Amino acid sequence: MNILRGFGDGVRAYSRAFNFIRDNKLSWFYLFPLFLNVILFAFGYSWIADSADSLKSILDGYISSVDYDFINNEYVRLSVAFLLKLIFRISFFLAFMFFGGYIIVAIMSPVFSFLSERTERAITGKDYPFDFKQFLQDVLRGVLLAIRNAVFQLVVAIVLFFVSFIPLMGFVTPFIMFFVSAYFYGFSFMDYAIERKRLGVKDSVRYMRQNKGLVIGNGFVFALLLLVPFCGVLLSAFAANVSVVAGTILVEEKMRK
Repeated sequence: MNILRGFGDGVRAYSRAFNFIRDNKLSWFYLFPLFLNVILFAFGYSWIADSADSLKSILDGYISSVDYDFINNEYVRLSVAFLLKLIFRISFFLAFMFFGGYIIVAIMSPVFSFLSERTERAITGKDYPFDFKQFLQDVLRGVLLAIRNAVFQLVVAIVLFFVSFIPLMGFVTPFIMFFVSAYFYGFSFMDYAIERKRLGVKDSVRYMRQNKGLVIGNGFVFALLLLVPFCGVLLSAFAANVSVVAGTILVEEKMRK
């Protein structure tokens, strides 16, 4: 398939998936990313506050041992405490921007597996009897695949970081990194439908490479929403449901052809 044509089909599938979720009464799946965001941000901010307080205590102990009036100034102490908390908050959001997508995919894997199965059932009428052992295998595959894709994306990011020092390449590498992220996210979302065909990971990798445009288009909106400051992870968690449904629709149509 032509990459640009596949990319267009992948992006357009989002509107179809959104309507599909509404028409087939699957909107209740949006409750899961809502709960996920509440838990992640509650624990995340708690960790930030605890870490900042711990570092501040260590720094206060060091400052108190130094006999300099300027350092012992209360204004300096308050400024240092404020900067520490600010640095931790910025670091948290930057790390969450990079890894947040895979955290969502890994934690939500059981939900995505079930949502993909319900989507296929609505399209084909085929019913999959619940098998707890198979369900655990599907979830484990989703989690391991998310970890695999995160590692690959991190390696690519490191390579592109060094490439960016080459004259003019620094303007191009951010765009390359974005589309690489979209590819790996789309890979994760579409694999739930691929796995139900009882295809192995190697077969899934081959399928994704043969349909790169489609896969990038499927992960494009999710990756784009992750870039939105402060609320990107919140929005992308909801978009992930749509991505899974869109990916399942695309795989079913591709398989029929």
